[in-house]
Amino acid sequence: MKVKVEFLGGLDVISSGVREHKVDLPQEEGEATMRDLVNHLCKTVITDAKDIPVFIEDDTVRPGILVLINDTDWELEGMEDYVLEAGDVITFTSTLHGG
Repeated sequence: MKVKVEFLGGLDVISSGVREHKVDLPQEEGEATMRDLVNHLCKTVITDAKDIPVFIEDDTVRPGILVLINDTDWELEGMEDYVLEAGDVITFTSTLHGG
């Protein structure tokens, strides 16, 4: 099942500077959740294991990262339990900026 994943707000540094990814999950449509996607991203898209703590904390997406599912806050969609559909657009945006 294919979804589009975007890393914005400087978060693209954890994926070799690539902002947009076409991700092909091994699960069938209706079986994959956001939890599965996040785990898949940690294994296949994040290029350096030391960058995983930039993205994940306590087995979920780190505070300070806004997660949108088809332009809707994932908190309104069930967060990790949201069941993905083919063609979904998942956006991860860092809201924390250095200065």
